[in-house]
Formats: sequence, C-alpha cells, structure tokens
Amino acid sequence: MSEQVSYYTKEGLQKLKDELHEMETVQRPSISAQIGEAIDKGDLSENAEYDAAKEAQGILETKIAKLKNVLALARIIDDSEIDPTKVFILSKVKIKNVANGAELEYTLVAENEANLREKKISVDSPFGKGLLGKSVGEIAEVEAPNGIMKFEVIEISR
Repeated sequence: MSEQVSYYTKEGLQKLKDELHEMETVQRPSISAQIGEAIDKGDLSENAEYDAAKEAQGILETKIAKLKNVLALARIIDDSEIDPTKVFILSKVKIKNVANGAELEYTLVAENEANLREKKISVDSPFGKGLLGKSVGEIAEVEAPNGIMKFEVIEISR
C-alpha cells in the first residue's frame, strides 16, 4: 500500500478527526458491549450474535486503522501562497459554457473533499484538471463523454 500525503481544508481535516473520534468513543464501545452480551449467552461455537459482533469489530478496527493512516499523512492546504489570479485548489471559479452560455460556479478541492451537491469538484477530475492554472477570460477545454466541452473562466475568488 503506497502512502501518499493528502491535502485538506481545515474543515475537511476536522471532519475526519470527528469521524475517528466517533468510531473510537461511540462505535467501538457499542460493539464491545454487543460482544459481552453475546458471551453472556453461553456457547460461542453456535452463537450468531457473537460472530456478527466480532465481524463488525474487525471491520470497525480496519476502518479506524485506515483513517489513522490517512490522518497521519494529512496536510492542511495553505492558500496564502496561491496566486489569486489563476484557478488552483480552493479557488471558487465562475465559468460559462461556451456552447450554450450556461454559467456555473464551483470550488476546486482535494479529491477526498469533492461533493457535487456542495458544488465542490476535485482538482484531480477531468473538469478540475481542465480549469487548473486558467485565468479570467481563458478557455478551459474539458474532455467529456460526448466530446470536448469549452468553458470560459469568468471570475476567480477564494
């Protein structure tokens, strides 16, 4: 398994820390209690509740270990050194579809914080890659399933 540094906003990193805290302080004790109750019922060789609780415990411990690894390699993005005149990670960018004139607004974020409902797109997505480094007035070409789409960068903010 390759270990790679991941970049997060302060909010994104805090969300991961909160998730880990919930797993360790709520879910882990709950599963331990389920195992204890199953043990109290007697013969473990034919105890489906015990087997299910032990399986859930194994899955949870794997998730905790993975999340701890992600947090160990996590870094907060420092946007103070990013050129505000170009589209980069954490840029809020307003674009216009050249073909139909539709205007869209997105924030470019790290892949692990992308959420289309919140209008946050990954800088690693084809769309994000097409916008990276562009300035206001430049055209970004994005490869879509039905061909190349062109978007004009209208506004960039942080």
